[in-house]
Parts: sequence; structure tokens; C-alpha cells
Amino acid sequence: MAKNILVKKLILFLSVFIMLPISSYSLDVVSIRAPQQQVVAVDAKQLDKRAQILKEYLARYDSPLQNHAQDFVDAADQYHIDWKLLPAIAGVESTFGKQIPGGYNAYGWGVYGDQALAFKSWTAGIFEVSRGIKEGYVDKGLSEPLAMNRVYAASPTWGFKVSYFLKDLDLFSKKYDDQKPKKAQSILRKTAAASAQLAFNVD
Repeated sequence: MAKNILVKKLILFLSVFIMLPISSYSLDVVSIRAPQQQVVAVDAKQLDKRAQILKEYLARYDSPLQNHAQDFVDAADQYHIDWKLLPAIAGVESTFGKQIPGGYNAYGWGVYGDQALAFKSWTAGIFEVSRGIKEGYVDKGLSEPLAMNRVYAASPTWGFKVSYFLKDLDLFSKKYDDQKPKKAQSILRKTAAASAQLAFNVD
């Protein structure tokens, strides 16, 4: 009798022991849900030819600004200034962003002695300084480097140096048009095609 009771208890214990991991596994499986996939569509935007020219020009100087060439062009168009002006200023003030006081400020903008304005990113700086040039200089009739010089910088040679980079970039642009029309169109088509494929699944 006692032996039968012991056998029944042992069978009951084994049944619970065996079923326990199975139940836990089942609950875990039920609680797991397949992640919902969200399709993100990205509008294709053709890279501006001016941006491609500027990117290649800045690459010659190993500039950290080269991947923001389109930002320079977009900001120039938005504020109606020469797309070559701000890059030329960056060339004089910081060797195209390679020697800066910090804060993504490649333009000597708001720099007084040890004090300097800081921006959150290269893009933010490009748009903020472009706006400042438009409102503080161009709108006041100071659109040329030599005219800007007396307000923008203390150095009397600043305007000549900016003018040099403006002319150099303009010359580079003309050579680009003369020597690489087919290559430029190919790059633009490939860039547009790559942008059009930026529709992907995000977990």
C-alpha cells in the first residue's frame, strides 16, 4: 500500500517536472511577436552639378566639408548668395574646415580673440552663416570680398585672399565643365539612381 502511494507520488512529481519546461517554452513562444516592418520611402534627389564640382574641389584639400557640398549650394540658393562665396571664406579662415576654433565654425564667424561662436553641425553652420552673410552684408551692398573686408575681418588682405579662392573655384568649375561633361552626367545619374533605391525596412 505504502509502495503504491510512493509510486503514485513519484509519477506525479515526474509529470510536473516534465511538463514544466514545456509549459514555460510554450508561454515564451506565445509572447514573442514578429517585429512589424515599417517601409520608409526616401525621395530621390538629383545631386546638383555645382555640388559635385564643389565636392571635388574640396576633396583636393582633404576638407571635412567635402561631404557637405550640397548644403553649401542649398544654403546659397535659399539666401540668394554666390554658392562659391562661403566655401572661399572657409578656405581663408580655416583651410576649408581643417583648422577651426571648435563648434564646426570654419568661417571665422563671430570670432573675437579667444571667443568664437559654435554650431551644432557643419550643416547648421553653413546655413546660419549663409543667412548672416545675406542679411549683414549682401543686403547692405557688401557682396564682394573686397567690400566685405572692412566689416568681416581686421586683416586688410582678407578680401584679396577670399577673391583668390573665388576665382580658383570658378576656374575649377569651368575646367570641370570642359573636361568632364560625360563623367559628370554619369555621376549625377548614378547618384539619383542610388537615392531612388533608399527604400528599406526598419525593425
